[in-house]
Amino acid sequence: MLVALIALPVAFGAIGWWLGTARVRRMLLLAAALLHLTATGVAWWTRPGPEAGGWLALDALGLLVLTVLSLVFGAVAVFATAYLAARPGRNERTFVSCLLGFLAAATLVAVAHHLALMWIGMEATTLAVAPLLFFRGTRHALEAVWKYLLLSSVGIALALLGTFFLAAAQGGGRPLVLEDLVAQGGALQPGLLRAAFAFLLVGYGTKMGLAPVHAWKPDTYGEAPNLVAALMAGALTSCAFLGLARATQVMVAAHQVAFARPALLALGLASLVISAGFMIGQSDLKRLFAYSSIEHMGLLAIALAVGGVGSWGAALHLVNNGLIKGALFLAAGNVVLLTGTSEAAAASGLARRAPWTAVLLFCGLFAVTGSPPFGMFPSEFAILGGVARAGYGWLAIVMVALLAIIFVSMGRMILRMVVSDAPADAPRLREPFARVVGPVVLAALVLMMGLALPGPLRAVLAQAAGALGGAAP
Repeated sequence: MLVALIALPVAFGAIGWWLGTARVRRMLLLAAALLHLTATGVAWWTRPGPEAGGWLALDALGLLVLTVLSLVFGAVAVFATAYLAARPGRNERTFVSCLLGFLAAATLVAVAHHLALMWIGMEATTLAVAPLLFFRGTRHALEAVWKYLLLSSVGIALALLGTFFLAAAQGGGRPLVLEDLVAQGGALQPGLLRAAFAFLLVGYGTKMGLAPVHAWKPDTYGEAPNLVAALMAGALTSCAFLGLARATQVMVAAHQVAFARPALLALGLASLVISAGFMIGQSDLKRLFAYSSIEHMGLLAIALAVGGVGSWGAALHLVNNGLIKGALFLAAGNVVLLTGTSEAAAASGLARRAPWTAVLLFCGLFAVTGSPPFGMFPSEFAILGGVARAGYGWLAIVMVALLAIIFVSMGRMILRMVVSDAPADAPRLREPFARVVGPVVLAALVLMMGLALPGPLRAVLAQAAGALGGAAP
């Protein structure tokens, strides 16, 4: 089943490349997204066993990432039908095929338990995303692609070096298979293991957008088509976090958490500080959400560092962040399609001009800033609780202060866009069903997780927290 999950989008992408009209390609994209989502739902109940000699497997962490990927991609696929219809004449064959190639590569990352195979999947996501970023063909888009490829290639090269060090640290068993690395944790060579973690942290941290290796993110998200930015912020960063979480699993098993913790805390705190600083006075909606993504990657790094209940918070936050970032960037896509720009000043009076988009942005503001009753409230609360219980009370206070600054900065822009008066001659803007249904569903799921966690999800979150050395609250 896991092999089929990877092969499915590859097959549909190949068919779309060689056959069919633009309409057929869009239908193939929707069909692939629906089948992938259905198969992911089946995996929740059947929990398929290891395949390919244990190189592919689906544990709790991988299942969470796979679920986020499938849900966000489904919303993006529906949005893409309206987005592509509004841009006739563009190279849809490349766009649709690369979208499906990304789905296959990200699925490989989610189910790979051979860490070199996971690295291959991460590299494949980089190659699949680059043509998507250049879809508009502008000079600024080319600059964003160049910066993305340059920094991502450096990051993924460092991650590969870390993978080599990890293989060298292993004395026996199946090389680089996660289960064998965890089982032999105490026997891993400490010096090589520490070097491996350092390179993996910087490598996958670059793909996540952790400070100070975050410079590609605001420019890339700002220039990318919004549905591509939704995939990157919702799914790609989740896959990169999974790479860092796998490295943390090995460090926990090897009793090397004391080495990993200071670096994770430092990068996490730096990400919060930089995102809070650059959000103040921000005027571009997409760049605002890009800095919000850096903030939440910082929270995830801090959660990995402190363990305990913070690990449970990290698992829940991973899901919440992926879904709400997908919803917000798709909502921002509506703003761009309606007004022609992502500058907040050009989108005043959205409550009257585009009510569905206004509701999405308004709810998204409270969801992404960890306000009740949305799902990020319990996840951020658990992370802060883990930080305090680990003896970092000062850090918890600093985090609360930075989160308050971020809330005010985001609220200032979004509330001005939503509730300000529209120009007297501004018409009500058209919001096609395909452009609002996806983000509405994603936002509704985040709300549901804030009100009541389903039993199966709670069980998987507890398993994921246990794998990271923590426990459910």
